[in-house]
Amino acid sequence: MKLFQRSYLAVAALLATTGVGAETVLTVSSWLPPTHTLSMAQKEWCDLLEKNTNGKVKCNILPRGVSAAPGTYDAVKNGLADLSYTVHGYTPGRFVYTQMAELPFLGDSAEAMSVAFSRVAVKHPAITAEHQGVKVITVFTHGPGIVFNTKKNVAKVDDLSGLKFRVGGGMVNEMAKALGMNVTLKPAPDSYELLSGGVMDGTLFPAESTVSFRIDKLIKHATFFPGGLYNTSFVFMMNPAKYDKLAPEEKKAVDAISGEVAARIFGRGWDKVDRLALGMMQANQVQVVKADAKFIADVKARTAPLEQKWIKDAEAKGLKDAAKVLAEFRAEIAKQEK
Repeated sequence: MKLFQRSYLAVAALLATTGVGAETVLTVSSWLPPTHTLSMAQKEWCDLLEKNTNGKVKCNILPRGVSAAPGTYDAVKNGLADLSYTVHGYTPGRFVYTQMAELPFLGDSAEAMSVAFSRVAVKHPAITAEHQGVKVITVFTHGPGIVFNTKKNVAKVDDLSGLKFRVGGGMVNEMAKALGMNVTLKPAPDSYELLSGGVMDGTLFPAESTVSFRIDKLIKHATFFPGGLYNTSFVFMMNPAKYDKLAPEEKKAVDAISGEVAARIFGRGWDKVDRLALGMMQANQVQVVKADAKFIADVKARTAPLEQKWIKDAEAKGLKDAAKVLAEFRAEIAKQEK
């Protein structure tokens, strides 16, 4: 019996010194509330990672973000958090290639657009390489962008002028200028205060955000466009030093649910809340305008130069045949939406 106890203690000591059975903990940050679809998608990804590693890799989701949205990219880069997501447009001038996912009329499903975005990024590594200082888990988008306001129906381009809109930055800012809109760059979480206080008359958002940012009772008018008036590009990322410290099997587990798997998680969650928000808009008797052919044609005419500018800028930065990459992206979205 004493021999057994000595052997047991020896094995226990060996396990302790070698770290066998030890957990790897990822510190996870979100600048949105835990109930937001992106926070929940991030948690779903973490739960899947824990399951696939039999509990060896776990996430410690912090009760509040380590940084506001615009600083999140650098927070992950600098190791303040191991894992988080952010909007590319919140750091102006940093990203060019990803702006292709922000152009008008791309698609009607966040899941379809996100999977397509991820596939194109994998096919063209320059898109991922643009994210210096972080390890990209995936890129993704939200659902189709809608024009919301508290004042009047917007049924033609001229209706957009005279109203003050909040936008999030990136391509949507340039698009809004092309349409003659009066816009201010502010992060999405500021929307309630801006609209309730009358500082802004409207905002450009996917349907989901009216619920997530509690403006569903403030919004009186909504204008829908097929494929969305715009979109927003996101990155889900990890601190590279933390990734490098993972054991080989842990890296494999992370890689296995990166790319398309992660993009589908984020996009699917967004589509679900978009559907919920559309139902709430109906219940709240929001006046809905569906853009007619003339309105759509006018928007396309005014925003077409932005697409050409993106192609030129992307090629100048090093993306070969950017027009072909954009065409591949659109074709992949169409394929995913079938």
